[in-house]
Amino acid sequence: MTESKITATTTQLDTYQDKPIYEFTLTNQNNVSISAISLGATFYKLLVPTKTQQRTNLILNFFNSADYPKNGSFAGMAVGRTAGRIGDGQIILDQQTYQLPQNEGTTTLHGGPNGFSSEVWNGSIVIKDGQPAILFHHLQKSEDDGFPGDLDTTIMYQLTENDEVKVTFTGRSTAKTVFNPTIHTYFNLGDTEDILEHQLLIRAAEHLELDAKNVPTGQFLEVDETPFNFQNGQRLGTAIDAVKDTPHHGFDDIFKVTPNTKIAKLTDPATQRSVTITSDRNALVIFTANEFSEKEDMNFVRTNGVGKPYMGVAMEAQNLPDTTKHNNFGSDILPANETVQHHISYKVSY
Repeated sequence: MTESKITATTTQLDTYQDKPIYEFTLTNQNNVSISAISLGATFYKLLVPTKTQQRTNLILNFFNSADYPKNGSFAGMAVGRTAGRIGDGQIILDQQTYQLPQNEGTTTLHGGPNGFSSEVWNGSIVIKDGQPAILFHHLQKSEDDGFPGDLDTTIMYQLTENDEVKVTFTGRSTAKTVFNPTIHTYFNLGDTEDILEHQLLIRAAEHLELDAKNVPTGQFLEVDETPFNFQNGQRLGTAIDAVKDTPHHGFDDIFKVTPNTKIAKLTDPATQRSVTITSDRNALVIFTANEFSEKEDMNFVRTNGVGKPYMGVAMEAQNLPDTTKHNNFGSDILPANETVQHHISYKVSY
């Protein structure tokens, strides 16, 4: 029997709406650890060693679980059934239109008002491939979130000995539905309060055209000779400056990538920390926290309870959103009584 080189712990973080919120932690022999909490199956910490024998968290998190639902940043949370924006809150399955609850004007965003991020998941430590892993389970009922079918879902977090974080989403529904979840993790790999000096590489020759509501039109735009060209790497601050006059004052955009490849790499030149993302789906959303502010509900640990623009960059691996309206986007359909899995990997170096 293979000796486990990953250690696991479970502690109660706090309480949310009279429910205990648990923090599950995995640590490898390099003293890298990941934590996830049961509210929203949230990716809570990614700790790596520093040169001063301390550890630093490479992802944005909040002090308390109750801080997460307050501001709409979805920081580190699982979002679904389907990530991204669904125009007019409508999906089309077998020529039938289903009206979903809307939570951003007329748009359904990140699963709507009662999506994955709003739920307290059942969490546990399980053994996977001979090592401990974090497993969250939730039955997402149609009557709760408005999507077709009751969706039985698990989200598994694994940490390897070579500092790779693996996230696996598994879904099975009682009726034909859509299934395109992700983890809405904001990365800041440096020791400063913004990501402007970070270098971002995205292996994408095209990004999606978006309408005034940030919903895809169905058209692809080439990134060549635009601020959206990250194919050879680009300083984020330079790219953000080039789009500051847009309504977003930064990036909130969807890039078309090749499934089952290394789709992106984020690097902080000052610390030489990096994260490389691999995904089995065809899109990567980049959001540069453009409107984060010093509101009370942005109680981020990194900045001692203060929010500010560009303090992190969200890199959301998923399928191109609103797929049921666009035949050229691939498919996020989950057939009834079939099991579908999706995988995301974050390989860190430091």
